[in-house]
Amino acid sequence: MARYNKCPCGSGASFAMCCDSIISGSRKASSAEELMRSRYTAYVIKNVDYLARTTHPSARTDDLEKSIRKWMKQVEWLKLHVIAAEDNHVEFIAEYITTTAPGRHHECSTFEKLDGEWYYVGEEIEET
Repeated sequence: MARYNKCPCGSGASFAMCCDSIISGSRKASSAEELMRSRYTAYVIKNVDYLARTTHPSARTDDLEKSIRKWMKQVEWLKLHVIAAEDNHVEFIAEYITTTAPGRHHECSTFEKLDGEWYYVGEEIEET
């Protein structure tokens, strides 16, 4: 796995003190926004297990990991822009590039906290 000085999530913090500590399990995400940022970073570093584990149990499908791997093979994530974060909703734009063109993934995500841990529930998506 590649190591980064600054966290790919764009927080400005070091990777070790930001998303890496959440992804590795040494600390829990303290908010929906922190979980979303750590999930973005998991896509950047291609950590399928973390993405599956942080998906809400009600949203996990039999082909979840396969779907995540397929998506990872198609894109290289470049930059994250958090537009708004309130309670259990986070709106963001993630810039990426494919083998054919650049793109922007605009998502309004919903999260839920269960037994002290945040989980990704679902989204409304706009690809441009």
